[in-house]
Amino acid sequence: MSLDELSHYLDASPSPWHAVDTARGLLEGFAEVDERDDWAELPAEGYAIRDGALIAWRLPADHRADDPLRIAGAHTDSPCLRVKPHPDETAHGWRQLRVEVYGGILNNSWLDRDLGVAGRLVTDGGDTVLVDVRAPIARAPPLAVHLDREVNKGLTLDPQQHLAPVWGVDSGTAPAFDEWIGERAGLDAPPRWWELCLYDVQPAAVLGADGSLYASGRLDNLLSCWAALTALTAPDAPRHAALVVLNDHEEVGSASTVGAAGPFLETVLERLVASRGGGRDALHRALRRSACVSADNAHAVHP
Repeated sequence: MSLDELSHYLDASPSPWHAVDTARGLLEGFAEVDERDDWAELPAEGYAIRDGALIAWRLPADHRADDPLRIAGAHTDSPCLRVKPHPDETAHGWRQLRVEVYGGILNNSWLDRDLGVAGRLVTDGGDTVLVDVRAPIARAPPLAVHLDREVNKGLTLDPQQHLAPVWGVDSGTAPAFDEWIGERAGLDAPPRWWELCLYDVQPAAVLGADGSLYASGRLDNLLSCWAALTALTAPDAPRHAALVVLNDHEEVGSASTVGAAGPFLETVLERLVASRGGGRDALHRALRRSACVSADNAHAVHP
């Protein structure tokens, strides 16, 4: 476990779907199982992926259906700006992107940032493709002080009016956003649909004169995702069934098929118990003996 490994995970995971894809790389030796398949022959070390969520497990060799479970939960999504379905906008010769606020962001923290774009695209054929343009392609500029003399007395931002980043000038020949992002993903045609996050391309870094501080985007909550995965893949064999649950959509209420309020964990637990010959009664006995830690970041102090 090292800060370099943490930094690699953070930098390689600019969207929930990249966070899951990067997690897959950390689960060396674990077998991926498909929810659409029969789980009768379930591997002792395995994982399942549902969109931007992942559940991984390690079961002791003598694990029984009603044995206790040790579960660590975290989430793959982070507050950000997301690109709307019809994002192209032009104002005063500037090309802008229409965006929506995802989660509880600090509006002013997104001003004057070099923004890349990452997420997933859906093609004409229904295939899903990950894309990550790790370059400063957009920026949300604030007004210059001589255009707003009162700005230092308090800044109030309207997300729709003031956070739409500029990403070029209107030359009349530049491609629309869907064409541009499709080309960056290597597609032959513009995507039919997308979920795309804008993110600060500045990488994770150790800072401070004594190197005692650490800064990165998406620490909430990829830090907990990485810590849970690192613990799960530690060389020591687990004494109990160990599970990591990385849900999506926590920042917007968790009520989805991949959120913590959805059915993903419940169905996986049912199938884990069933693979060991147990039914609903065994599942409830196991849950009564089990423990689940919800690992997240919280604000503590400010100097």
